[in-house]
Amino acid sequence: MNTTKKFSASIILKALPVLIIIIAIFQSFYTVSEGHVGVVKRFGEAKHQENPGLHFKIPFIETVEFIEVRTRKNAERMASSTKEQMPVTIEVSVNWTVNKDAALDLFKKYGGLSQFEQRILDPRFRSAAKDTIPQFEAEQLIQDRASAIQGIERRLTEEMAGFPVVVDNIQIENIVLPKKYINSIEIKQTEKNLAAAEEHKLERQRLEALRAVNTADAKAKGILKVAEAEAQSILLKGRAEAKAIEAKAKALKNNPLIVKLTEAQGWDGKLPSTVLGNSAMPIMDMRSLEAKK
Repeated sequence: MNTTKKFSASIILKALPVLIIIIAIFQSFYTVSEGHVGVVKRFGEAKHQENPGLHFKIPFIETVEFIEVRTRKNAERMASSTKEQMPVTIEVSVNWTVNKDAALDLFKKYGGLSQFEQRILDPRFRSAAKDTIPQFEAEQLIQDRASAIQGIERRLTEEMAGFPVVVDNIQIENIVLPKKYINSIEIKQTEKNLAAAEEHKLERQRLEALRAVNTADAKAKGILKVAEAEAQSILLKGRAEAKAIEAKAKALKNNPLIVKLTEAQGWDGKLPSTVLGNSAMPIMDMRSLEAKK
């Protein structure tokens, strides 16, 4: 029995160095994933940081802490009040990123991301939100949420200026107001919609009336144009006839033979049956003379 124990102990002693060597080999390298940096610690003291990839370290002496340098999201649900002292509950989130080149400094000062969030980021984030929300009225928070977001982001960026992180953007995920106020907003919005509909109706009626006036005006102008054209035509025709008469009179005056010619053209070939005169000349019947012949 003792021999068996001694044999087992001997095997263990011989295998122990091999086991230690195997463990040391596996402890001598490590990999850093994308989106992270590795902070190498020697006896607990942070020495340097490594980028993604395969790296080597001193077994049993050096250890590695991984810090994410991709965008992270922190969300807060907090109670606040509006400008008119109305209680409001808001859900706000912030996206932020660790400065990759300053990850070692962040680890040395704050011990990692979790502690940095708890001790630095979250308190300042809540403070920025609670200081900004009371600057807005409830209706403005609902209708112009972007202004409140810009206010929180500006305040938080100022607060985090001296830290190795970048504030990417902030979102107001939800706003919870008292139910009575929500009902009053709905009523007010309904009244606005009705007023807008009525205004649209009046505007349409105004346009239709204006269209009718324009049509009547155009029709009246058309009639006036026709009348003016007719009057102008009559005037021109009268002027032409007057000029023709004037030209004819002038021609008759300058040439008496034309008068004779006109009379001759108008004679039907018959002699007058009676001739009247101013003297005491007897009246002769020319028809009886012609009969005698």
